[in-house]
Amino acid sequence: MDSCKKGGGDVYAHLRSEMVKKQIVNRGIKDEKVIEAMGTVPRHMFVEEIFIDKAYGDFPLPIGGKQTISQPYMVALMVEMLELASTDKVLEIGTGSGYQAAVLSRLAEQVYSVERVPALSMNARKIMESFGYHNVALNIADGTLGWKDYAPYNAIVVAAGGLEVPKCLVDQLAVGGRLVIPVGDGEKQVLHKLVKTRLTVRKTVHTTCTFVKLIGRHGWQETAVK
Repeated sequence: MDSCKKGGGDVYAHLRSEMVKKQIVNRGIKDEKVIEAMGTVPRHMFVEEIFIDKAYGDFPLPIGGKQTISQPYMVALMVEMLELASTDKVLEIGTGSGYQAAVLSRLAEQVYSVERVPALSMNARKIMESFGYHNVALNIADGTLGWKDYAPYNAIVVAAGGLEVPKCLVDQLAVGGRLVIPVGDGEKQVLHKLVKTRLTVRKTVHTTCTFVKLIGRHGWQETAVK
């Protein structure tokens, strides 16, 4: 890594500020804590070296393993939809580069993140450790099964598009818990938000989006990337 990517002097602060203003605030994100987190986490640290100059662009970027780091606005929107409190325990499905987990770590007490591609999880761990994100636990596993060991969760966010909402994830929500997940086909999805009550699960449907497929036992079937 070069000195810029190591964060020396944070030469990307201006780009990050512009990203937050134009892509986040101007599109309607209102949660001040989310805005602050998006303006603090160094997104350029979570992309491949070849894309570092595009890290704050208004688009997703490839990160290897047929996965992507989501568009900044989509990260902010999904995190805002979770309505996080500082005492919340969050489950993230799809660690990817670790960027969204880093944002979540600034808003919740503890983040548990599951990734099926070992190389991505290991790289995310290195970045997390280098920046001191100590309230993020990572696991290499089938994300459609959740992470039962630490359930129930106050919030669950899924960074991949599922054919439907995996029941395992709903089961691992605490009462009052929120689940945000893209649901649809392999080309386009719609963001779903589920809120679990003592008697039922309330669902609302939000904006259209495009994510990589949620692969696993309760998702799309595909040979795992080595």
